[in-house]
Amino acid sequence: MYEALGLDAQRTILIAIMLALGVAGIAALFVGLFARTKIRLPYSAEVGFVALLVGLLIYGDATSTSTYRAYEALLPREGEVGVADEAPAGQFDKNVRVLAFQWGFLFFDGDKALRNVVQVPPGARVLFRIGASDVIHGFNVPAASITAELEPGETRYVWLRAPDRPGKYLIQCLNYCGLGHAQMKAWLVVGEPAEEDHDGAEEA
Repeated sequence: MYEALGLDAQRTILIAIMLALGVAGIAALFVGLFARTKIRLPYSAEVGFVALLVGLLIYGDATSTSTYRAYEALLPREGEVGVADEAPAGQFDKNVRVLAFQWGFLFFDGDKALRNVVQVPPGARVLFRIGASDVIHGFNVPAASITAELEPGETRYVWLRAPDRPGKYLIQCLNYCGLGHAQMKAWLVVGEPAEEDHDGAEEA
């Protein structure tokens, strides 16, 4: 199933560490409040805790950077991506109409309307015709280093060449659009998905 909010291994590890630190911190607070004797931690423990936080920061930044660079490296960009208020000239292998709403994307692909997932062939030139139904949204494809701002009642055109390598590439909203903004994500699926993924994609 294409789950735009799914957790990968790196995010799972970071969340597990944050939860463990949170539980440990609450436990330490209660021990400090209700212990009969004062507990003094050695200086080395304080230094170790700060080092742990710095290490987590470096790890989070490194994984985020490596993910972005992987997206960027797989998609040729020069002269093959763009944003405009009018339909661009030229031939495209796939034309997809997109409706952005609070808080998701609806892709109209032929006779199908799919929520938060669109499938394209490897290397295809894809044109997205995008509108917003309620508030200002963003349409960002990190792999293409491209972002379009979408205002209600207007149409924006975004085009790109899909990567040659099959996989799932993130699409997200970068304009704050309400409480569910952080969950407003979708997948650009390059290649033929597995049979169970066809069944798992949410069809409108």
